Amino acid sequence: MAGHSKFKNIQFRKDRQDKLRSKLFSKFSRDITLAARQGLPDPAANSRLRLAIANAKAESMPKDNIDRAIRKAQGGDADTYEETRYEGFGPGGAALIVEVLTDNRNRAAANVRTIFGKNGGVMGDAGSVAFMFDRLGEILYPPAIGSEDMVLEAAIDAGAQDVSSGEDDHVILTAFEDLAGVAEALEASLGPAKSTGVIWKAKNAIAAPDTSGLAKLIEALEDDDDVQNVWTNADLDEEELARLPA
Repeated sequence: MAGHSKFKNIQFRKDRQDKLRSKLFSKFSRDITLAARQGLPDPAANSRLRLAIANAKAESMPKDNIDRAIRKAQGGDADTYEETRYEGFGPGGAALIVEVLTDNRNRAAANVRTIFGKNGGVMGDAGSVAFMFDRLGEILYPPAIGSEDMVLEAAIDAGAQDVSSGEDDHVILTAFEDLAGVAEALEASLGPAKSTGVIWKAKNAIAAPDTSGLAKLIEALEDDDDVQNVWTNADLDEEELARLPA
């Protein structure tokens, strides 16, 4: 799972599920509000908003929450939201990219720096680790949507870069700038995706130098309200994570 948010890797921590779900809905709300504010509030005319709503619906976010997030943008409340990115290193030298959506950049920077420092990491300068990753679009479909060959053919026709199929998902990767177009083409041929978004994929995965320490750092980062996603170039093994104390 190198290059993926640890959030996807340690959901076995059952006692955190309610908190994680609340955080996920908050993330979707911010994504929807920002997308509606930056473009039109109509998903038919705003591809970013359309994708944000689709992701929220895929996780069963209530329609009232979605509508409220759009109304918030129409009221001008999204003006204070700012997207930013922080980079750094975890215990043992694993690279980390932290994506933030905040209404107070100074607070977010201070919080992220403190979390790094308290958990054996160090926050670096902009660009200190981003070169180790590729920024790509990622579209996920459940296995039930069809065979590997069928999904591969649809992805090629849609202009995707790469496809990999496993027990959990068909994973379709696109160039960052092609994500919306490929997602729309795939929806026409395969139906709505399980999720659609932008990822930071490690160019070269490394063995996790300190699985316990790195997992603790990533968990602390993701617990911060402003943090949207955390990405690492360390290969976090799910079985090893499962043996860690909750």
